[in-house]
Amino acid sequence: MDHLFRDLAPISDLGWQEIETEATRTLKTTLAARKLVDFVGPLGWQASAVGIGRTRTAEPPVRTAVQTRLRDVLPLVELRVPFELSRAELDALDRGAADFDTDPIIAAARQIAIAEDRAVFHGYPPGGIRGMCAHAESQVEISGTATDYPALVTNALNRLRDQGVGGPFAVALSERCYVELTEATEGGYPVLQHVHRLIDGPLVWAPGLDGAVVVSLRGDDFQLTVGQDFAIGYLSHNADRVQLYIEESFTFWLQSPQAAVPLVFPAQQL
Repeated sequence: MDHLFRDLAPISDLGWQEIETEATRTLKTTLAARKLVDFVGPLGWQASAVGIGRTRTAEPPVRTAVQTRLRDVLPLVELRVPFELSRAELDALDRGAADFDTDPIIAAARQIAIAEDRAVFHGYPPGGIRGMCAHAESQVEISGTATDYPALVTNALNRLRDQGVGGPFAVALSERCYVELTEATEGGYPVLQHVHRLIDGPLVWAPGLDGAVVVSLRGDDFQLTVGQDFAIGYLSHNADRVQLYIEESFTFWLQSPQAAVPLVFPAQQL
């Protein structure tokens, strides 16, 4: 039996299949950072840290005449979101119900996906994670109206190239920015399409992002390392409810801060 304890849950094979399908669907829709960074893993639940090739002096040393250094690492951060399912709903699914209530699964998967993305984009200091937006070397302020976004993205692209960062390039947009660009038009076309034509990579919807960010996809700039990839485990149950959770372990290594230029609203200034 593994650490997820799924064998103890009063859930049929069909139930687990439906739970996994809905969680996977939501994760694929919500996750944005994984489309923009180098992905390493999954390394497994036992993985604990990523070595970053640096050391620091340990004081006091083991012996006075012996130089002592500690290896710096990025510890893997564990994320877990509990949720509950009705046993009556699970029984209905087994009897052939096509309207199984998947809302708790969707909500939990969305929460954990946004948590991962926020760590990648904006950082998580308690876990030693430096976010690509929080530690970018330059930024562009979002000003004016939605029709100004093409000029803002062009500005960001010029800054990337001025810093010697090549393409292909991608743009990630928060929900707010995505809606604004979709609703605004210029020359009869959505501004979103004008922005898309400026880049040679994807335009990504990113609900875990504040503002927007223009990033290089050349590689070796951002590394997301996953130990346990998203998995659903069992906690407990009673006569009415089954308590489950979705979890992962990961860390993010910001290798080249100059390879991303965030577009920030004035209140988000670094």
